[in-house]
Amino acid sequence: YHSIPPPRVSAGIPSSLEERAGAWSRITTCVSSSCLAGCLGDTQFCFRFRQASGRKSSLGCFLDQFDRDAPVCLKRDQGHYYGYVYFRQVRDKSLKRGYFQKSLVLISKLPYVMFFHSLLKLIAPEYFEKQEPCLEAACNDIDRWPTPHPGKILVLPIMGTVMKVRIPTCYDKPGTSQLVQSTQVRKRIAIVDTVPSLSLCRCFHPVFFHIQMLWELVLLGEALVVMAPSPAESSDTVLALVSCISPLRYCSDFRPYFTIHDSEFKEYTTRTQAPPSVILGVTNPFFAKTLQHWPHIIRIGDMKQTGEMVKQMKVKKLKNLKTLDSKPGVYSAYKPFLNKDEDIIKQLQKGVQQKRPSAAQNAILRRYFLELTQSFIIPLERYVASLMPLQKNISPWKSPPQLRPFIQEDFVKTLEKAGPQLTSPLKGDWMGLYRQFLRCPNFDGWFRNRRREMMKKLEALHLEAVCEEDLQVRVQQHTEVETVDLVLKLKDKLTQAEREQLPLRPGTLTKLQAHIDSVILSLPDDLQGILHKPSTP
Repeated sequence: YHSIPPPRVSAGIPSSLEERAGAWSRITTCVSSSCLAGCLGDTQFCFRFRQASGRKSSLGCFLDQFDRDAPVCLKRDQGHYYGYVYFRQVRDKSLKRGYFQKSLVLISKLPYVMFFHSLLKLIAPEYFEKQEPCLEAACNDIDRWPTPHPGKILVLPIMGTVMKVRIPTCYDKPGTSQLVQSTQVRKRIAIVDTVPSLSLCRCFHPVFFHIQMLWELVLLGEALVVMAPSPAESSDTVLALVSCISPLRYCSDFRPYFTIHDSEFKEYTTRTQAPPSVILGVTNPFFAKTLQHWPHIIRIGDMKQTGEMVKQMKVKKLKNLKTLDSKPGVYSAYKPFLNKDEDIIKQLQKGVQQKRPSAAQNAILRRYFLELTQSFIIPLERYVASLMPLQKNISPWKSPPQLRPFIQEDFVKTLEKAGPQLTSPLKGDWMGLYRQFLRCPNFDGWFRNRRREMMKKLEALHLEAVCEEDLQVRVQQHTEVETVDLVLKLKDKLTQAEREQLPLRPGTLTKLQAHIDSVILSLPDDLQGILHKPSTP
């Protein structure tokens, strides 16, 4: 957990002066009064910006172990920071401008959207009243918080209130509730869910009939613009889009709130090349013209209550989008690969008519997206698992075997008998969807992660095979030099296993250390000293 208070309080901000200046510039432009002039009252939203290239962040360096157990969607962001904003603008005739305007921003590597919004609701109002002493007190509280640990309930005191948070693990069943019960009176509880706890029904309400098409666009990493009337609606909609392919991680760039002051403005608005794989959330009418060449644009009007049903609208042609005042809807020439699922639309419509609670509506929609994504990913998981060498081919005295390569055509051939039709009732061009997916950043990110996991598993199996060997017999068959070389290699294996946190069976590292100690004891005393003779109990 890290915060960026005003410049005088430096705890938690990026370490290098250049990066600190760049971060501060991005923050001040995103929360400037000119960008938020239309927001009266209290407004909360988030934005995202790049970490300076070639710089190693001082934030999140303690989260290596956390990343191992966290769900994909809650892992720290290696190349970006998140900015969580609480902005207040109220009339005040005593001030020269006639308005009180102030923002508080929290900066983190962690995508804990609702948690940080809850935290800001506690800190910001007090800060606006009491200024920096209040902020310093909050920073002191945060500095004493424990390191985030998936699966554990964390007790986080902040300004006289206790927040209880359980961070999900990658082993939790998807879609299960992460609620934490508390018997303490007047104690505030915040939950970090597996995906941002946003109201999907509210975010997608203006484009209700196109949710399946939007899922495809996000899955394929298409260039997508969300045009919204406020930073909060822009931010929420972009985050909802990114979360709709969970548990698959969205691996392209996304900017919940993007302004003309962002350093990537020219890069993302140029017409000299195709739009990049990115989701932008914007509010400035200037973007309606600047981004008119983008292939997919979502126009969000004022978000209605989910108790009101929008009229069914067709996907509009891009040429019909001329200003930010255009009607809400999806502007795109995209033709979905899959046939439209009418059942989910009818189910949600029925819920509106029967005044089903919004939490239940959201649960239905999240379950729909989850099952759709899982049906899509299962054939990929099955094929990738087949690339793993057989355990009988792993020899303790040879290097671990290599994974077989991912061959696209071989994978596509498996779809006929073991495709998504086994788990999904949807019809359509599934093969076309897969072929397009295999060329997008989301596949590249997913496969890199799976390959890394499988390589670790191979290393773990190899190490376990070594531990099952009788090393004393092997030592007797080799020279002193070869035995010393064996000790050094085993020590390297031990260091690697601890550093990379290999998925080993319980007791494997203890057994390996015992093997190392045993082999060292078989050597002459002078070599034992060099190789660090193990201490006797």
